[in-house]
This record gives sequence, C-alpha cells and structure tokens, in this order.
Amino acid sequence: MSLGIQNTITGRAPRILFYSHDTFGLGHLRRSRALAAAITQANPEASALILTGSPVAGRFTFPRRVDHVRLPGVTKRADGSYAARTIGMGIEEVTELRAGLIQTAVQQFDPDMLVVDKEPTGFRGELLPTLEHLLHSQRTKLVLGLRDVLDEPEVLAAEWERKDALTATERFYHEIWVYGLRSIYDPTKGLPLSHAAQSRIHWTGYLRRDLGPVGEPPEQPYILITPGGGGDGKAMVNLVLSAYEKDPTLSPRALLVYGPFLSGELRDEFEARVAALNGRVTAVGFESQIETLFAGAAGVVCMGGYNTFCEVLSFDKRAVIVPRTTPRLEQWIRASQAEDLGLVRMLDENRDGLTPDAMIEAIRNLPQQPLPSQAIQDGLLDGLDYVTDRVDALLNREQERATG
Repeated sequence: MSLGIQNTITGRAPRILFYSHDTFGLGHLRRSRALAAAITQANPEASALILTGSPVAGRFTFPRRVDHVRLPGVTKRADGSYAARTIGMGIEEVTELRAGLIQTAVQQFDPDMLVVDKEPTGFRGELLPTLEHLLHSQRTKLVLGLRDVLDEPEVLAAEWERKDALTATERFYHEIWVYGLRSIYDPTKGLPLSHAAQSRIHWTGYLRRDLGPVGEPPEQPYILITPGGGGDGKAMVNLVLSAYEKDPTLSPRALLVYGPFLSGELRDEFEARVAALNGRVTAVGFESQIETLFAGAAGVVCMGGYNTFCEVLSFDKRAVIVPRTTPRLEQWIRASQAEDLGLVRMLDENRDGLTPDAMIEAIRNLPQQPLPSQAIQDGLLDGLDYVTDRVDALLNREQERATG
C-alpha cells in the first residue's frame, strides 16, 4: 500500500511522531522503529521522529527519513520507584524536563500524527500537557498503540486506574491500535472502556520484522540464544549455559547475544563460563542487526518479549520460550497462548521446571518441533500493512470506523 504523497489537510508530506517512554529494555523503541520504517517505506515523502528514553537508542541504525530524540533516561529501583539514570536530578525534575522536551519537539516538528506506545499518559503523566495542546489544536491525529498482551486483566485495571490512563484513552485518542489479533488475546480485557472507545480499536496483527536484506550469518549450524535487552535475562542465560556444561554432547553450538543491559560482574561471570565451553557456546554483547542472526539460526531459545516473538514468527524459526513471570505475567501469557496455537514450545517453571535437564531436552527436541508457519493463521503477521493503511486513512481520507 502506498500512502498519499501529501496530507490533504496540510498540503505537505506527512510527519509522524512516535513517543516511546523506554524506562527499561528495548521493546518500545524497537516497535516504534519498525512502525516508522514501514510508514516511511510506504510513502517516500513521509518522515518520522521517535522520542525515546532508551539509553542505547544511539546504537541503532535508523532508516532514511527516520530519526530520534533522546529523552533523559530513568531507571526503576528494586523497590519499584524511579530515579534519573545519569543526571543528578530528582525524579520530579527529570519528569518535568522530559515533559518540556516533548512539548518543544512537538512544536518544532509539528506532527500530523502522534503514535504513543503503551502508556496513554506517558511516563508519570509527562505526556498530558502535550496531549492537551494537540487535542485543542485539532491538527494532529492521536493514536495509542498497545502490544498484544499488557498484563493480567486485574493487575492492568488497577495500574490504569492509578495512572488515570482510562480517562486519557477515552478523551484524547482518535484510534487505538492493538499489535496482535483479538482471536489470540485481548489486552484490554478487564478495562472498563466505553463502547465509543471500543469502537476505535483496530486489531492490526503482529508486526512482521523485515528490515531489508540480511547480512552473512555466522558459521552454521547454531541455535540463537537471546534474552532481548538482557536486563532480566540472567535466569535464562544461566539455564542455557548450565545445559551445555552438563551435557558435553549437546548440539548444535549456541550463539548467545547478551543484550545491552546484561553487564557488569554478571556478564564477566558468564564470559568465563562461555570461554570454558571451548566454542560450543559463543557470545556477543549487543547486535543491532539481530535479524541476520535470526535468519541463519537452526532454532531459537528466548524470553517471551513482544519483539522477539515477532522475529520468531517472521523468520519462521522453531523456538523455545522461557518467559519471565515478574514483575508482570505478560511474557507468560503470550508464550502460553502461542504454545496452545502450536507456534512455539514454552518452558514453564511450574509445569516443566527450570532445570538444566529440562533445557537439554528442549534444545534436543527443537528439530522435531513444527515450524510456526505450519500453524500461522491469516492476518497474524499483517500488522505493518494494516498500520500503513490506517495512516493513509487518518491523514488522507475521512476517518473510518473500526471494524475490530
């Protein structure tokens, strides 16, 4: 689908702004980057700007006509509170600074559309002044983008009530895009959305990952081990290394991508264990073009994050998912639904036990697993095409009613 060359309202090429709060991990930034790439590819005149709090945003390559503005980073403490990642400011000051930078970016970039990832009010409500301004100006279409699974319905309802997210969703957003299929999971289940808001929901399908030609893969065969950003990947990485340590005949070799957030003494400890395995496991720290590693892999062992799941489906790889269950059940819900559909195998702590023997068995059984393509249903990976159609509809035609 090729988008209209110009926005019929402003008479200029479309400008799309993405907001990605990014307090932890890579998921929000990578999702925004995939959407921005699809939109600018569909319309060679369109441009996109991503506002992100990710501390590693500068290590990614961005497509032509896509750029990013880095917001001051925040990090979550063990007790659940937040603090500035680097600059010596209190969290209230940092939030105020971020809110001001967002408002300035909106004024200067003057977007035709704002796509907000996951958080209707932004981090600690930092997006509310901008949303108020854009609502009154009536020039910018406002879209809330939600991944396929957010959390358990009861937990999510309490979280949204605490953040006043329901009020913001009802008041500000012209459309709600869910990057999944309702037949698999409804992330808004348990939220008391009005009928009007429900009618604005569009189920896009998952976001296919294809950022152009992939490079030359490492020596094959290998199994790709990826904990995503790596910040919560300690248990999974330990389990894989333990499996290769316990069974000297386990094959093929494993290629481990730590992720940018697995570092320090823990990383040093893992590096020593990898070295002792004499090439049966090799490791790299961060790979911005991880698509190349996916494309060449004989199978994948991963956690259950949204982006990794999309890559498993897009590259049609047999996968074992080891989902985290804290601080939210999102990954476990996604993995269990996908296993029920025959798309992946899940290693479940309660059912299977997270032991070296369980991981050895899972890796050995990978070649016998069906490919995801044998179970994929129509529309499952159509998310990017659906989104480019919606951009076209919102900016160039009368707004269509969701068919959800």
